[in-house]
Amino acid sequence: METLVCIKPGTFEYAEQQRPVLKAGHAIIKIKRIGICGTDLHAFEGTQPYFEYPRILGHELSGELVEFDDAPGFEINEKVTFIPYFSCGHCIACRSGKTNCCVNMKVCGVHTDGGMVEYLMVPSSTLLHGEGLDFDALALVEPLAIGAHGVRRAAIQPGEFVLVVGAGPIGLGTMEFARINGAKVIALDVNADRLKFCREHIQVGYTINASSDNVMQQLSEITNGDMPTVVIDATGNLKAMMNAFQYMAHGARYVLIGLQKGDISFSHPEFHKRESTLMSSRNATYRDFDHVISSMKKGLINPLTYITHRVQFGQVKDHFESWLNPQTGVIKAMVSIGE
Repeated sequence: METLVCIKPGTFEYAEQQRPVLKAGHAIIKIKRIGICGTDLHAFEGTQPYFEYPRILGHELSGELVEFDDAPGFEINEKVTFIPYFSCGHCIACRSGKTNCCVNMKVCGVHTDGGMVEYLMVPSSTLLHGEGLDFDALALVEPLAIGAHGVRRAAIQPGEFVLVVGAGPIGLGTMEFARINGAKVIALDVNADRLKFCREHIQVGYTINASSDNVMQQLSEITNGDMPTVVIDATGNLKAMMNAFQYMAHGARYVLIGLQKGDISFSHPEFHKRESTLMSSRNATYRDFDHVISSMKKGLINPLTYITHRVQFGQVKDHFESWLNPQTGVIKAMVSIGE
């Protein structure tokens, strides 16, 4: 089968590999769609933490189930996606139901080879039914689950002002699920086109350009002087992450979905006097994936809105680097394979 391997930062090569042979407790998926995410782009750049080369990228995936063992309720040729975080099931996190931050976590496409392949073998326990959704929608369940998990971590209450920093795919999904939870969502980004997308396509009521010299004033005016009670970072940009501490209301929660290699610093007196809460949000759990699929089926979220670029599998190598350039206007690039 044909695969696409990231040999080193900045270099992809197509290669032939053997189709996987089914193992006990596993399933084989014939991949149909591959969504390109920030993790893939950062890996190509050489800026992704927890990463080693060579690596087959790709974990936003959907396809047809062609073989399986110990997957009751599933059927051959069924449309499926899966949870790409392979947890051990035994560590302190797994025992407490936090499989998303397993001590021995292996993320498909990061710690193990991912889905830029024709056939991929995954643990049967990670399979998710397609529930009548198409391949495009199913490939977008995982990135939307990241945002859904961050929103759940924030414990958003209806009517709260929620500031989401970063209007990339993860940030957009975060905004959508904050809205579904009843929040008054504020989007903050430096990209005017992304902010326009927020207003026109995902019903965000307030947008602010982060390059403005009066961000604090705009936030104060929007929130009637209170400032946001929830701030969620979806940038992974160190400067943006540290800057956002000043945007918190007294008693606010700050959730870091974005991941950075560097150290974060902030004013302890300012943080302390607000009795602020700082938390990270890593990956997602089955509960979040189920929430995303349910929201799609109910029409609360339209995943196809996110897809701005499409290519065939054989074209990925030639197009991938261009998706790093904000001027291409890419929100989500979707790769089709075997069609």
